[in-house]
Amino acid sequence: MKLFEVAQRLGASLENADPETEVTGVAGIEEASPQQITFITNSKYASMAKSTKAAAILVTPEFPAAGIPVLRHANPYLAFARTLEFFCQAPRYEAGVHPTAVIDPTAVIGPGAHIGPYVVIDAGAVIGRDAVLLAHVVIYRGAKIGDRFFAHAHSQVREYCELGNDIILQNGVVIGADGFGFARDGAAGWHKIVQSGITKLADRVEVQANSCVDRASIGQTTVGADTKIDNLVQVGHGCHVGEHSMLCSQVGLGGSSHVGSNVILAGQVGVAGHLTIGDGAIATAQTGIPSDVAAGATVSGYPAIENRQWLRAVAVFNKLPELAKAIRKLNRGGSE
Repeated sequence: MKLFEVAQRLGASLENADPETEVTGVAGIEEASPQQITFITNSKYASMAKSTKAAAILVTPEFPAAGIPVLRHANPYLAFARTLEFFCQAPRYEAGVHPTAVIDPTAVIGPGAHIGPYVVIDAGAVIGRDAVLLAHVVIYRGAKIGDRFFAHAHSQVREYCELGNDIILQNGVVIGADGFGFARDGAAGWHKIVQSGITKLADRVEVQANSCVDRASIGQTTVGADTKIDNLVQVGHGCHVGEHSMLCSQVGLGGSSHVGSNVILAGQVGVAGHLTIGDGAIATAQTGIPSDVAAGATVSGYPAIENRQWLRAVAVFNKLPELAKAIRKLNRGGSE
């Protein structure tokens, strides 16, 4: 693909570059060859723009090019993601059912489906058109799944759960496993609470490897449209997660948590149950959230506090040994 064609398809403006350059792919700024495109979104990498060998660098409209070949775009990272799609095509799976698949005769599967080896689809399950179910996927009875479902190997959808259109489940995902519900039974120990509800995923949700979205004990566990869930995430029973939110790796939501729309929970954030995180809130990595978080807030630390306050607190924490020494000195009347 010619460089000018890339620019046209991205809606980017090309500067300081030969538009006839043949582009063969994309790469990081340090590894890119003269036939590859790279990008800069973080100003700390701006100095690398002068040394890269890339055919062009995707940059913001304000980036100082100074003779460097650039493709200007309002969102360089998004443009880079789209450029990857030009050159890196995912495998395509032909429609058909592998002979080892086990499909109950009452299950309904839309046209164009690819059903891989050892897939199991139980009674009454309904799956829309153009689905791809790879090896060892299990769909329990009564599950209802929309169009263009893509389930990677060993992912599972439990009984009666409901999934919208364009859902992607990466390897080992479990949708609708029993929530963690037990009641004390005196000396007898723990009595299991029946998890009678379901899990519902709205359109365009992606759940990545080995994550679990548990079914509700009563009612529904819900995940809103376009929300993305990273690897090793636990969404507890009865939780509600809004639209366009992002739960990064190792996030854990206690049961009945309510997470708003456009929320970002960074890696290893822990959320206690029965609380609310407002729309647009951000929790930085390893934040522990024991109480409600206001809409639009950015919080850090444990217990979670406002991010700027947490940064000031951390700066003081690093100086505690010196402060303790100064206090001991004062207590001794100034003598060592």
